[in-house]
Amino acid sequence: MGSKYLDIAATPSVRAAQEHYGSAAQWARFGARGDAQEGAPSQRLGPPELAYIAGRDGFYLASVSETGWPYVQYRGGPAGFLKPVDEATLGFADFRGNRQYITTGNVRANDRVSLFLMDYAHRQRLKIFGHMRLVDATDDPALAERLAMPGYSGRIERLALITVEAFDWNCPQHITPRFTQAELEVVLEPVRDEIAALRRENERLRRALAAREAGPTDEAG
Repeated sequence: MGSKYLDIAATPSVRAAQEHYGSAAQWARFGARGDAQEGAPSQRLGPPELAYIAGRDGFYLASVSETGWPYVQYRGGPAGFLKPVDEATLGFADFRGNRQYITTGNVRANDRVSLFLMDYAHRQRLKIFGHMRLVDATDDPALAERLAMPGYSGRIERLALITVEAFDWNCPQHITPRFTQAELEVVLEPVRDEIAALRRENERLRRALAAREAGPTDEAG
């Protein structure tokens, strides 16, 4: 686990739990043990993280209400709809949905969010802590065009910008492999090709056997 991520996650009560269950020494080597400082530098997304994010077609987004209740929603779209705006900022277009605006309201009171980006097929998980702000699409048409999804006709209401505070690549243990239709197509294409080739060969052999069994026509009387 990255030290910056652990600094944010390891509150006093979390550290007390680590002490109680005997894992405090295990995590001590990953960084400073104090609470994360708000002014500390944000983590920059590197090529592995950006490539991974570009391949995702959805993620889980968590925010916290003014009454302390967590709220998690799933955001989906074509692969790469969560886009890098710069090396420390991610953005996506927020379209009109069921109009509950729970996440929208939450981040206006508390901009802290957590993202889980899953790759079930390869049993990978990227976790991100960040600060999220919302911009009306009409206030920044250029950014709205940059974050738009080609071919999608929905109306963009807001632009969500997430300043990455820290991230961590999580252990693959207990991630059950699951595959999207697109991922299955890639895996199944060579199998389908092989089946088609076997069918053609089977048909050729059937014709050859039928011709052999028929034999030459004996017209002698």
